[in-house]
Amino acid sequence: MSTAAISLTRYLIEQQRVHGRITPELRLLLEVVARACKRIAISVGKGALGGVLGSAGTENVQGEVQKKLDVIANEVLIEANEWGGHLAAMASEELDGVLPIPNRYPAGEYLLLFDPLDGSSNIDVNVSIGTIFSVLKKHREDPTRIDPVSEADFLQPGRQQVAAGYCIYGPQTTLVLTVGNGVAMFTLDRELGAWVLTQDQVRIPEDTKEFAINMSNWRHWAPPVRRYIEECLAGKEGPRGKDFNMRWVASMVADVHRILTRGGIFLYPWDKREPNKPGKLRLMYEANPMGWIVEQAGGAATDGRRRILDIEPRGLHERVAVILGSRHEVERVTRYHHEADAAQPAGAAL
Repeated sequence: MSTAAISLTRYLIEQQRVHGRITPELRLLLEVVARACKRIAISVGKGALGGVLGSAGTENVQGEVQKKLDVIANEVLIEANEWGGHLAAMASEELDGVLPIPNRYPAGEYLLLFDPLDGSSNIDVNVSIGTIFSVLKKHREDPTRIDPVSEADFLQPGRQQVAAGYCIYGPQTTLVLTVGNGVAMFTLDRELGAWVLTQDQVRIPEDTKEFAINMSNWRHWAPPVRRYIEECLAGKEGPRGKDFNMRWVASMVADVHRILTRGGIFLYPWDKREPNKPGKLRLMYEANPMGWIVEQAGGAATDGRRRILDIEPRGLHERVAVILGSRHEVERVTRYHHEADAAQPAGAAL
């Protein structure tokens, strides 16, 4: 598809009518989410002038202190989607439970999950942040049932997503989207207020010389992760035979966007500070949508052992380790985990 002056609406219509990838209802839902992202972009762009910087003085369901923009972005997404007949329920990283859509629209068949403002620790220092979203289809044995949607309806593995994307608020505002037919990037034309397709069928190089990880946690990592990073740091003289650069923004949206643009590997692994937690990032709101986007662009995404999209979720706010990006690098780190597991005595934990 030529990218010349193709709007988001036109792109979605072609995915619906030409490729048969999406339904009219899903198209409308994605357009609503995109409009909400434009509103969030306006608030982000105002910064201190709009009185949106700093802490909101509240905590989210994970016990994390919320920024004012966290709350604003969450409310924008909820209000934008609250009355759509195509949506059955929503779930936000900032809230405890499911938000059903009023029963006046019992036919809604989609479930929307979102992290309203990823990387919010960077808000006050003017570093790129973003919104992540995922869409699932509501499963019902009897499609005529109109009982309220529950958390159990959302607990589907990532491979069952029907759409996923993120919007990054940076020097440009960019919407990245997949509906299972590759990855497309749209740039917000601020003068026209329109999303314009600027890159289609995005591909991540299979090899890379860049890695993204929080090096301050070195002492807490499992041996397979330390092994991989040690090899990268050894450079041309080491077993990899090439020099690596490290990049770390502490905003998943920004780090993943860089990988989509030029390759790389992103690691947010398990560490021994909280050994009973499998990871830090949320499976449903971050790992699944980002994992599918990366796979659709030719990359890979695992938790060190399993494909992210095959993990069966047990809770709405379940956490998971995440390793994603250039395929060959992700496969190498995953292999190191399996080798370490095989070397462990039976029943021993890594």
